[in-house]
Amino acid sequence: MSGIRSALEELAAEDVRFASDGELVEGLREIERAVSALEVERARRVSELEERGVAAREGLSVTSFLADRFRMAPSWAARYVAWARALARAPRTREALAQGEIHPSAAAVLLQARGSSEELFERDEEVLVDAARTLPHRDLRRVVAHWRQAADPVAAADEADRLYARRRPHVSPTLDGMVRVDGDLDPETGQTLITALDAVVSAEIRDNRDYDMRSYAQRRADALAEICRRYLDSGDRPEVGGERPHVVVNVDLAALLGDPYGRAEFEDAGLLTPPQVRRWSCDADLIRLLSRGRSQPLDVGRRTPVVPPALRRALVARDRGCRYPGCGRPPRWCEAHHVKHWADGGETCLANTILLCRRHHRMVHLGLGLPLVVLDGQPTFLRAGGEPVGLPP
Repeated sequence: MSGIRSALEELAAEDVRFASDGELVEGLREIERAVSALEVERARRVSELEERGVAAREGLSVTSFLADRFRMAPSWAARYVAWARALARAPRTREALAQGEIHPSAAAVLLQARGSSEELFERDEEVLVDAARTLPHRDLRRVVAHWRQAADPVAAADEADRLYARRRPHVSPTLDGMVRVDGDLDPETGQTLITALDAVVSAEIRDNRDYDMRSYAQRRADALAEICRRYLDSGDRPEVGGERPHVVVNVDLAALLGDPYGRAEFEDAGLLTPPQVRRWSCDADLIRLLSRGRSQPLDVGRRTPVVPPALRRALVARDRGCRYPGCGRPPRWCEAHHVKHWADGGETCLANTILLCRRHHRMVHLGLGLPLVVLDGQPTFLRAGGEPVGLPP
């Protein structure tokens, strides 16, 4: 161990500013080989600790023992233990790693493949290690994926189903004014998205002869926006709430005239600046909505048992989502509810309708939860003592 520390001290004392390019690259190569060898040695010692039961004698798992003794995150300790156990059962991979012939990232791909079929991996390990010695990492992953599918087609099909079940994109506004998009897509959906994004980006690159200052990530973000706009502009979109889906911007007259104190905001994504408002209003359908007091819109639409699009727009502008106290699900999840049912003589007007999500809409019709009344021309929920609650913002 003292030799390792001495070697590190010698490396740290070297002034790399005076090294040639070739010397820098060769030095990095030797350091990578040393790191690979150290990975194997660490795994060998962790395996020995587990074999001797050192952690068990203290009433701890090996993972907990490592996290406690070396002040490391439990996730790192768990990774070291899993790595040690896997290397112990893959002798050719361990040897190639110790010799610096393959990178730890390549070894991780091979060890993950071992989980598909231990018997077939033992048979083909040398071939897979040879691939790791010669192929770039991306090509190695493709080769190993093909091997895993051929080794156990049933497991490969199960894995595909598992990946599909894990799909989970998230889209949500953040506190800093952005909208965050993250999550995971199954391979088929992911490839579809990648192809669509790259098609738009490639078309822009071909058509744009001027110097483009955008990064590739920014180009992809703009491509995603373009794909979504084209979908919303198409004529075969399904209707939502009686209307084809569209981007809604609620703007008061002051904001439309450029007053910085005017109010303008998207339904979900937050506020707009006056220049943004004017840009959006250049090519948009403007729907006049008169309001008074607490931004309460006046009656729109006509007497009908079905809530027309104009009235629904007014409901969205007033309620901003499900009005049941403590809910607030977005408008697209909501239905318009008549406080006094139309069949009982209730009018289809703003004062007699309210946005409720499907769950709370069903609750109200069943007479569950808080009572709903019209109070001073405003649909209002009442607490047990008759206190109004859940008024719109």
